[in-house]
Amino acid sequence: MKKSKDTSKTESDKLSKSDYYDKLAPLQLELNDVARWLLHTGKRLVVLIEGRDTAGKGGVITAISETLNPRLCRTVALGKPSEREQTQWYFQRYVPHLPSAGEIVLLDRSWYNRAGVERVMGFCSEEQTKSFLKQAPVFEQMLVDDGILLFKYWLTVNQVKQEERFAERLSDPLKRWKLSPIDLQAREKYAEYGKARDAMLKATHTKTAPWALVDFNDQRQGRLTLIRHLLDQIPDRRVPEDLIKFGPLGHDPLVEKFGTSLKPLKSSY
Repeated sequence: MKKSKDTSKTESDKLSKSDYYDKLAPLQLELNDVARWLLHTGKRLVVLIEGRDTAGKGGVITAISETLNPRLCRTVALGKPSEREQTQWYFQRYVPHLPSAGEIVLLDRSWYNRAGVERVMGFCSEEQTKSFLKQAPVFEQMLVDDGILLFKYWLTVNQVKQEERFAERLSDPLKRWKLSPIDLQAREKYAEYGKARDAMLKATHTKTAPWALVDFNDQRQGRLTLIRHLLDQIPDRRVPEDLIKFGPLGHDPLVEKFGTSLKPLKSSY
């Protein structure tokens, strides 16, 4: 499987925020090229983002999606399955979220919950896990055979970084929602998650749907690395861009007026 180069850095060597945004901007322009190409060709794209808690899944998904048309680029982050969903074929709840022509779906966690969280935390049996590991490559082969572009990324993070990020979430009221009882239990199962991950990678890293591992100990560098890799998998994506003519208005700009008693709120800032 493909593995990114070791990008571990000291705190003083980490990519600054300004440098990060300077490097991200041209990548986001290329992502828009991809979106236009998908719309032009009718292709479908699924980007599957997996990793330990605090690895940075949400951050890289935001970096990919924030400049794209939200009608064509969707993030899917499914919660706990309902009682009804628990009686279905395991992959069934994910199928309705797959993309249609011209769409991008970013999976913030995925069907691989079964091979990770569910297995380690005892939410499924070993028999169910073994069945999943056998079926997942077949399911993904079917998706690829039907023309879906499927890319799978595992974000790597050392436990010292994971602990720092847990502490940051606990201290920041704007990030505290990211902490759950499951996260706290996972702190004690770092090694078990590693074993489950290795079993998952061994069983599901295929020629059709390979995994790419990306170092996310430095999340900014990790985002750039992942996006660059994703773009490189779709090299021939240039399509003619429809140029919109933006001529003169033809009259003086009008002031918005209301023919009702309703008025805009006054700013208090």
